[in-house]
Formats: sequence, C-alpha cells, structure tokens
Amino acid sequence: MTIKLTESAAHRILTLIAEESSSSSLMFRVLVSGGGCSGFQYTFSLDEKNDHVFEDKGVKLTVDSVSLPLLEGAEIDYVEELIGASFQIKNPNATSSCGCGNSFSI
Repeated sequence: MTIKLTESAAHRILTLIAEESSSSSLMFRVLVSGGGCSGFQYTFSLDEKNDHVFEDKGVKLTVDSVSLPLLEGAEIDYVEELIGASFQIKNPNATSSCGCGNSFSI
C-alpha cells in the first residue's frame, strides 16, 4: 500500500504541523467517509493516533483500516488557485468524482 505526496503537499503539511504544535508526533490523517455528491468524501486533519502509517517526503500520514483500500495508490497534492487553496487527491480507484474534487465514487 502506498500513498504518495507531491512536494507542494508535503511542504504545506509540514508547515501546518509546525504552526499547530511543537510536538513531532502529529501526523496528517486522510479519511474516506460516506457522503459528498459522489458517494464518498475525503477529510483531512492532524492527528496523533496512528492506524496505518506511511511516510513520504518527511511527512507521516495515517489512514484508518476502512479508508485504506479506497486510497491504494493515491497521490495527495496541494494546489493554490485564484479561488483558493486545497488538498486534492488523484485516486486511481475512483471511477468518477465531483467537480470540486472532494468526493468520488468507485
């Protein structure tokens, strides 16, 4: 199982962790839950609980057992546009996604 980060995502996550706490135990949690306009939606948070931990570009990511198979091979990017900035996931398991990119179906 692999979840990859772009350089932009890794930089943003490390910045958020540094701003949030001086603790090095914070990780970037990626959660998939039911909802959104396409059936599943992504949620991001900082967390110390370590379910399944992956490390890429100096960032520790944590994913729960339910979300894990839905994120197989995914890449997380951080994109800054005129309308705002956000984390976006390129998920090879998604058969379709909504226009905003925050929800998907399988």
